Amino acid sequence: MPERKAGVTRETKETAVRVALNLDGTGRFSGGIGVGFFEHMLELLARFALFNLEVTAQGDLRVDAHHTVEDVGITMGQAFAQALGEKEGIRRFGDAVVPMDEALVLAAVDLSGRGSLSFTGRLPASRVGDFDTELVPEFFRAFAVNAGITLHLRVFSGRNTHHIIEALFKACGRALGEAVSRDPRVEGVPSTKGKL
Repeated sequence: MPERKAGVTRETKETAVRVALNLDGTGRFSGGIGVGFFEHMLELLARFALFNLEVTAQGDLRVDAHHTVEDVGITMGQAFAQALGEKEGIRRFGDAVVPMDEALVLAAVDLSGRGSLSFTGRLPASRVGDFDTELVPEFFRAFAVNAGITLHLRVFSGRNTHHIIEALFKACGRALGEAVSRDPRVEGVPSTKGKL
């Protein structure tokens, strides 16, 4: 079977991002972004998806983390789409309901070729440490659109914003890991159209 790996670099006047992704990994994360909380969330996503993920980024953090987080999402999405290739033999769909103490979230994904995010729920605090929590849906939107996937995220409950965000990244990882996994019973692409 062909290796499902990709490396993508994105450079703008605001950021320089490099992503290396292996969909058939063991859950290893490495890299440096300059945004500690966000790095930890990406580590969780990789761990629970069982992807090997390396992300390095230099961005205009003197402004804020928005451009860096969004461009990491764009670059990760492009790497994901490249690594996935023609999507033959995959399960295509994945979902996970993940608790984190009082928080409960759902992630559901379709590797449809049509990029979109539906995010429902509330992040009670505007910041976790020095991280702006409104960047969470911005990251997931950039990732989903550039990966060409349909991603639904739902926050059912939670008071602690750190717990909610951590559960979202874990759930997304679990759902993505399931969706990209191979099913030996699937012949070709899992679609009646013959293409995703």
